[in-house]
Amino acid sequence: MTDQTTCKNCDKQFDPGFAYCPHCGQKSGDDLTIGVLFSNTISNYFSVDARFFRSFLPLMFKPGVLARRFVDGRRQVYLHPAQFYLFISVIFFFLFSIITRKQQLDVDQALQKGFEAEMVNDTIPKKELTKADSLRIDKVTDVLKQNQKFTGMKDEDIEVLDSVMKTDQNAPNLSFSFNRQKLDSLIAAGASKEEKLKVIGLEEDDGAFKRLFVSQILKFYEQKGGGILKAFYDTIPIAIFFLLPLFALLLKIFYYRKGRFAHHMVFGFYFFTFLFVVFTVLILANFIFDIPGWIETLVILSTFIYLVLSLRNFYREHMLLALFKGGVISFSYLMIVLPISLFFMAMISFLVY
Repeated sequence: MTDQTTCKNCDKQFDPGFAYCPHCGQKSGDDLTIGVLFSNTISNYFSVDARFFRSFLPLMFKPGVLARRFVDGRRQVYLHPAQFYLFISVIFFFLFSIITRKQQLDVDQALQKGFEAEMVNDTIPKKELTKADSLRIDKVTDVLKQNQKFTGMKDEDIEVLDSVMKTDQNAPNLSFSFNRQKLDSLIAAGASKEEKLKVIGLEEDDGAFKRLFVSQILKFYEQKGGGILKAFYDTIPIAIFFLLPLFALLLKIFYYRKGRFAHHMVFGFYFFTFLFVVFTVLILANFIFDIPGWIETLVILSTFIYLVLSLRNFYREHMLLALFKGGVISFSYLMIVLPISLFFMAMISFLVY
């Protein structure tokens, strides 16, 4: 009996004539050297890279064909749809986080100025609108009406302006329903959280959800809204993982006889990957030069054409039927699924803020 070789990975023995372990597949006698380390790394990288480019070109220029090929069984040649989606989404959200930093800062500064302005307004005594003030405002609106052809203002615009100027200066502050001055004094005095929550309106017998909600209002007030937009943006990647299956569910409803739910998920993975590629290109292009709004609009509208062509090629149906179903699916998704999802995203981002 010949000497047996023991596999370093699974500890099982096999004939030394095998170049790879017949039990686990690891290479026999594969000592870890610098050459082995980098050759394996480069080999693995370029194998994925090759499959990436073999997948990328059909994805961009042959709508629906890549998904059809994958569902039909050609899966080793192309990058897995979930892996493809994750790779592109990571790039997109990285760039998205960069371009939204200034927007988040602007929103935080605007909210802080709004809080400070409200605090100043609370300390300024209000003056009631007199009859003389009302007459002066009437004269201003009369002049605006006489010069409408020059100012371009409509009658309804002037009426809104007139109502704003005549608004009672003693109108209550509707920003918050609680006693802000009392809360401010408690915050300045370093009062306990429970005392501050009572000022906002928390009762002892209130449930856990209301306690959480009121606590978030207190946090929002104390931080002057800082970071609220970032909290919303942070929920987007998580929400996408729910939005994609919902998109696949719509496909299942309209194509319930054409494949399993997993097939519709494959279509969804590739379509969302395409969307991320388009938005990534737009972000990168805007880094170089400002793209006109009408071009961005055309690019976004072109994604609907891509969807229709993808439906036709993947589900192998008539173009007119694909156009109709694509329109209904897009309308249902944008007008029903997306708004509801945005509402829950806003609620969740506020509750975890």
